[in-house]
Amino acid sequence: MKVLVVGSGGREHALVWCIAKSNKVKKIYCAPGNGGTASLAENIPIEADDISSLADFAGKEKIDLTVVGPEAPLVAGIADEFLTRGLNVFGPSANAAMIEGSKAFAKEVMKSAGIPTAFFNLITNIDELQELVQRKNLQKAAVKADGLAAGKGVFICNSQQEIMAAGNKILQEGIFGGAGKRVVVEELLEGEEASILAFCDGSTVKLMVSSQDHKRALDNDKGPNTGGMGAYSPAPVIAKELEKRIERDVMLPAIKELKKRGAPYVGVLYAGLMVSNNQIKVLEFNARFGDPEAQAVLPRLKTDLVEIMLSCINGKLQKQKIEWSENAACCVVMASGGYPGNYEKGKEIFGLDKSAKLHDTIVFHAGTKKIGDKIFSNGGRVLGVTALGKTINESIEKAYKAVSKISFEKMHFRRDIGGRALEVKLQ
Repeated sequence: MKVLVVGSGGREHALVWCIAKSNKVKKIYCAPGNGGTASLAENIPIEADDISSLADFAGKEKIDLTVVGPEAPLVAGIADEFLTRGLNVFGPSANAAMIEGSKAFAKEVMKSAGIPTAFFNLITNIDELQELVQRKNLQKAAVKADGLAAGKGVFICNSQQEIMAAGNKILQEGIFGGAGKRVVVEELLEGEEASILAFCDGSTVKLMVSSQDHKRALDNDKGPNTGGMGAYSPAPVIAKELEKRIERDVMLPAIKELKKRGAPYVGVLYAGLMVSNNQIKVLEFNARFGDPEAQAVLPRLKTDLVEIMLSCINGKLQKQKIEWSENAACCVVMASGGYPGNYEKGKEIFGLDKSAKLHDTIVFHAGTKKIGDKIFSNGGRVLGVTALGKTINESIEKAYKAVSKISFEKMHFRRDIGGRALEVKLQ
């Protein structure tokens, strides 16, 4: 088979790495790819949102399977375009991907399907927000841009002033552009966050192993929200009994509701959850593999990923056996100085060869570029350093050992990834 992976981040490198292990695959392309995907695939200079050029390329090269990494092309209808042209694609239609494309739509789906989630209000201007805050005497809330904001559209607010300031940034200053024309103001849930991803074929769901990511930029969950500074798997907060409830009360009702609305869901459905006192509530849905969750989850997959994706596309997921490694995994993101704010690109990265020699360790490239034989930083999140271990503790120690061998100017990373799972002393 010839496979095309769409995207350029750490998730896409993890997908390419996993697909490369399949004996069904003879050639992988990645568009546009990065410095890491270049070693396993042929990078194609087509941007992930250039849907017609991607479909032209897939048609011309007779691509057997296209795997879409990022959310923006899914919400823009890449799966619909490919299917119209008779091309195999793994990812939901635009109508199904709206579960991530609009937080208001996701809330509506949850409400109709009886999925446990936080109370919410949909706000379209600053006066409505002011009125809501005063009427309900809101002191705490999650204020979210309705549309796609690359994982940065959520403000956790602990006072009326913070709620109004967040609303002002989104609605008045327009920091997220069109994604912030509407705002979802939500009850602030407390507890332990975790992520569950599931393969879906429109009717059946099969859960992947649990994971937990770290959204805040700095140690001890300080600083602004980012796309994710690291992840680990499994998440101890998700016990086996809880997994069954998540499948029954969250995933299945979501895909049944979407099917009822004429948008059968084929691809990966991601539920961000808050767990408290053995109760679960959904924070958000995403329409694809998480990033960096994919870098912690995919290395634990024992079954051929291409086989699983084809079973989803062909509506045969029910019969597909999926096996996972008992090992734990930890992924530490190494970012450019200043991320998620302004940062510089073009810093040479040293020590990748040394970290590559470590056992059970994979360095996934995110914002990197290969020039000659050298690798340079080319984004906010630069690398995702993943290690496997018999325990979470061991995987964390191995990941940080690999991190210690890598350097580039002004880099920064959190030193407490996985610390929520257990207390680990990091050097």
